[in-house]
Amino acid sequence: MKFLLHRGVRQLLLVFASFSTLTALLFAQYTTIAPGSAPSTPGEVIPETQGSSPFGSSVPTQLIPGVIPISLQNAIDRGLRQNLGLLLSSAEIRSAHGQRLQQLSALLPHATVSPYADVSKINLQELGFTFSAPVFSPFSLPAALGPFSYFDARLSVTQTLFDWKSVNAARAASQSLKSAEYTYKDARDLVILAVCYTYLQAVADEARIATAEAQVQTAQALYEQASDQVKAGTSAAIEALRANVELQTRQQQLIQAKNNFAIQKLTIARVIGLPPGQQFDLADKSPYRPFEGISLEEALKHAYDSRSDYQSAIREVRAAELARTAAKAGYLPSLSVDADFGAAGARPTRSTSVYDLRGTLNIPIFTGGSVRGEVLQAEARLQQSRERLDSLRAQIDTDVRAALLNLQSSADQVRVARSNIDLAEQTLTQSRDRYAAGVTDTVEVVQAQEQVATAHEQYIGSLYNFNFAKASLVRATGAAEVGFKEYFKGK
Repeated sequence: MKFLLHRGVRQLLLVFASFSTLTALLFAQYTTIAPGSAPSTPGEVIPETQGSSPFGSSVPTQLIPGVIPISLQNAIDRGLRQNLGLLLSSAEIRSAHGQRLQQLSALLPHATVSPYADVSKINLQELGFTFSAPVFSPFSLPAALGPFSYFDARLSVTQTLFDWKSVNAARAASQSLKSAEYTYKDARDLVILAVCYTYLQAVADEARIATAEAQVQTAQALYEQASDQVKAGTSAAIEALRANVELQTRQQQLIQAKNNFAIQKLTIARVIGLPPGQQFDLADKSPYRPFEGISLEEALKHAYDSRSDYQSAIREVRAAELARTAAKAGYLPSLSVDADFGAAGARPTRSTSVYDLRGTLNIPIFTGGSVRGEVLQAEARLQQSRERLDSLRAQIDTDVRAALLNLQSSADQVRVARSNIDLAEQTLTQSRDRYAAGVTDTVEVVQAQEQVATAHEQYIGSLYNFNFAKASLVRATGAAEVGFKEYFKGK
């Protein structure tokens, strides 16, 4: 009876210890998140293109059989060809060019040729002529006249000599066209940022798969070692249970890492225009390449000179100023000339030269408040444009400072995380040796393996943060196409 009681207490303690170990492992799994790490969120919204932005979409190309390698440079090239946001921005340039031509046409001569020939017969009674001659009169009015013919062929020219409103409207349209061109360049920078973001995130997800596979192999070896010692009677059964829990936890992390990577590859394909179902591999990895520093003053100067969105905003302000001038010009007179020259007669063979020359001075006296309304609208748009420009200038300053801070911080994190991996792996090796010698149990080994996993996650996250900080700095300072090649050299 006493033996059975001790046996029951022993089993109860064994179950409680197993539950405590499982709880501790699960708690460690969800609380040992590396500070400063950036775990991948598959399909995450691209920075600066939040919501349903067209920069997260593309027009797909034709499917290529087999598996194709996609490098970061190749992904950027594809994105610059197929990304929907860039294609729509290109269409905006054509629209702005068309608006400029419309405004410019008011200042250019308009020439038309309008020849016509006419043969007519007129019923006088239909026109109201009911005259009847006296009976004794030898003359009578016929009921119809004709047929008779007309011919007229002229070249007409209309030219505005002075219209200050049209002049400034055309100049404003030219500035709007330049703004659209800068917006297109800014869209190219956004595409590069979007491709870099999704590609680097996928590279980080792929690295997490390799780390998870290594952790599974380590957990499998620990489980086999614990099982052998339990069979040999040198360890309690709880040791194998702990090792089994650790193994299954690592297997779950591996499954999730593979799923995240697959989803992130779908996001890449959607951004760069790969056809649905296209199989591809990532040809580039993201090794650490030290960044050659740039001062804050140099970065800000370069940003204000090169940021396409800032240059576009400057052109928008200039266009709004010219539009306001054009609206105020509605109070001014305008001068135009109309001329035509040609031939007219009963028929082409019996025509003579004709011409007409006319000058018109249009002086607005009362416009019913329409000019005042245009001026008010133009001044409101000008104020909005200036406020957006001031806000963007402040935002550029924030972007540059934040990018430099993130770059420095992530570079320090990479160095620390790399050293931490070596220390954690040494700790794991010593813990496994201590367990094999019977000095400790699997709790210490599992904790050491958790430290190794955390160290690898910290390194992957910090490396991703560092590379994306470089991409963000390229975006913040402008000229992303040139800066990308400078900051991301080689594989």
